Amino acid sequence: MPASFTDIMRTALAEARAAGEAGEVPVGAVVTRGGTVLARGRNRMREARDPTAHAEMVALRTAAAALGTARLDDCDLWVTLEPCAMCAGAIALARIRRLYFAAADPKGGAVLHGPRLFARPTCHHAPEIYPGISEEEAGALLRDFFRERRT
Repeated sequence: MPASFTDIMRTALAEARAAGEAGEVPVGAVVTRGGTVLARGRNRMREARDPTAHAEMVALRTAAAALGTARLDDCDLWVTLEPCAMCAGAIALARIRRLYFAAADPKGGAVLHGPRLFARPTCHHAPEIYPGISEEEAGALLRDFFRERRT
């Protein structure tokens, strides 16, 4: 049975909380196809000692491995923070159908902010974009995380 929009974003938020508890920036991601969760990911840059181990990248890699293909045409990506330029590029290359994200990122985001990667003429694929889902909860996770780091 397909999960609801709320359930899917809750799963991404749970991944974000787990990342925060591990000392990573609290960002979580989920890849779905037909409403079924294929892959989950959370920030693991410190744990993996890998600057590309963003939540989106982890989830995209896991989904691609599970499906045995680099093209995730019929898949949707749910993430708790607006993707950065690296992740937006990977989303385009993976041919993600729809991108749902919670909190906007005016400083580091590349979807609605900064380079607006999907609007560039050199971008060969742009997903449908649905921002602001569970924005308050995702934003609070990030604010609390960075507040604790500053004290």
